[in-house]
Amino acid sequence: MCGICGFYQIEKEADKHVLKDMNDQIIHRGPDDDGFYYENTGKVGLAARRLSIIDLTTGHQPLPSYSKKSWITYNGEVYNFPELRQELESRGYKFRTKTDTEVVVNLYEEFGLDFVKKLRGMFAIGIYDIKRDRLVLARDHVGIKPLYYYQKPGNKNLIFGSEIKSILRYPGVKREIDPQALDLFLTLEYIPAPFSIFKNLKKLKAGHILTYEKGKLNIRQYWEVEKKETTKNFAELKEQFLELLQEAVKIRMISDVPLGAFLSGGLDSSSIVAAMCRLSEQKIKTFSIGFEEKSYSELEYSNMAAQKFGTDHYTKTLAPDINELVFYLRDFLDEPLGDFSNFPTYLVSKTAREKVTVVLSGDGGDEIFGGYEHYIAQKVARMIDFSLFRPFHSLFSKTTKLFPPSQLKKGFVNRIKRFSEGLDNSYRNRHFRWMFFLSNLQKKRLYSADFLDREFLKNLPQREPFDSYFVKSREFDGINRDLYLDFKTYMVDNILVKVDRMSMATSLEARVPLLDYKMVEFAFSLPADMKVRGSTTKWFFKKAMEGILPREIIYRQKEGFSIPIKNWLKTDLKELMLEYLSEKRVSEAGFFNYGYVKKMIDEHLSNKQNHAHRLWALILFNLWREKFMG
Repeated sequence: MCGICGFYQIEKEADKHVLKDMNDQIIHRGPDDDGFYYENTGKVGLAARRLSIIDLTTGHQPLPSYSKKSWITYNGEVYNFPELRQELESRGYKFRTKTDTEVVVNLYEEFGLDFVKKLRGMFAIGIYDIKRDRLVLARDHVGIKPLYYYQKPGNKNLIFGSEIKSILRYPGVKREIDPQALDLFLTLEYIPAPFSIFKNLKKLKAGHILTYEKGKLNIRQYWEVEKKETTKNFAELKEQFLELLQEAVKIRMISDVPLGAFLSGGLDSSSIVAAMCRLSEQKIKTFSIGFEEKSYSELEYSNMAAQKFGTDHYTKTLAPDINELVFYLRDFLDEPLGDFSNFPTYLVSKTAREKVTVVLSGDGGDEIFGGYEHYIAQKVARMIDFSLFRPFHSLFSKTTKLFPPSQLKKGFVNRIKRFSEGLDNSYRNRHFRWMFFLSNLQKKRLYSADFLDREFLKNLPQREPFDSYFVKSREFDGINRDLYLDFKTYMVDNILVKVDRMSMATSLEARVPLLDYKMVEFAFSLPADMKVRGSTTKWFFKKAMEGILPREIIYRQKEGFSIPIKNWLKTDLKELMLEYLSEKRVSEAGFFNYGYVKKMIDEHLSNKQNHAHRLWALILFNLWREKFMG
């Protein structure tokens, strides 16, 4: 596991000292070692920070191919590298290390750009092909590892990195906010690829490969989820699933350093821990986070799972100075990310890092097997959309707004209010209406006149990246259509960003077995009614784990990994909110109407409305702007 960065210069603007500066920005991603490749002419620079996991003594990067015609800088783990190495050895390749890194660069030499199709794992790769004078960037199938690139208009230099902060150290990179990315963040609480918060600085999409050759940039997709509906019966599918789960866990337990697992006590993490315990002769170390507010804490279930499988279990209750943590974590998020679970994810990572260097995590199960309640809401909404009740949407929404929000994490009132907010959005937005935290009407009230005058905002449309995903999603049936949309957006640009940044902030490698691309392909082959059946989410996954996990864990109500921020904004975080959403700071930003911001603050503090998501997003934006824009 590493962090990478580099550049390809047609117009020389940086030297090896700049390359080192870029690399030093991501020391947290790889505190064990650093390395550099700098071509004599200064055209190409590659750099890496290393967190040693496999082959602790000879895995220094960047690393050359067997022929020394290509150099690689690489972040991630390729789990099938032993088989790939044998294949290359049979073709005459010799190896100097035991790393997967050396396998990857030699695969490129042997198979060209198709090398990436042979990889099974998580990765962000930079390869410089000396013979072709070509830079190659590649990102794993589902987007577990991040990769950004920048090209200034009128300048042909290409700069790349695992994190934005490395790219910002390159001379001449402009720190200019992309207003469309800002609008997407306030709408979704994350910024979907290919956008980033900065203009001209983009994310390479998951499952894509980029080449830069002779001044021309080309990006193509090498992997996609396809509709291949199975004809197998439940018993056959269950057997296939359990074999896939066992295999996905097994190959992710390869490590030369201590290894453990996150354990929330939910279906996903408990299933992974169950598989790990079957595969290991030693006790598995597991880690959980709890909260003083009982409706948010899941320690009861994580303790149950730990006792069931006899793990060496470590727990911690979230009770640090939350204000101090806000400022600390800001430095690891190069662009705003509104997910409340950043905090517990960081703290459980910090707890785990005291004992292990690698953890397995249950992320991804909800997005491929149908675990969220909004999938049920979407089914209900489809019926309403085409029924006689459609004209009553507005009345229903206005009525639910009169209910004061509950202090509990969920509950009937909170669910009904969220459902009505979803119905407020247009039918055109379909599934994403359940993921919006700022409606078009609210934008017109919140955004300043200058911001609203932007061309892309004049009619408040939802354009790319959603349009292309909508087209592709039509190939799928029912809930699989919704799952595809979440898999391509929310999962990769919110969930996986959160896990990567928060684990890497503690120099911890997180591996996600449920997002093995073979598991993803299997999940999308299941019929829609095996995902959400009646009011039961994740129906297939739950039935498949009966007899392995306690029923209390399998059929417990999904809570999600979150924090009571709506309550903390009235207590612990109140002063932070009032400071960073003051009239002075809001006016300085120039994007927002302070009068509406003040209205939301007053309504939230008086418990008339729950504006936690909207207020927190605005706070984060101003915190980020202070750090990165000065």
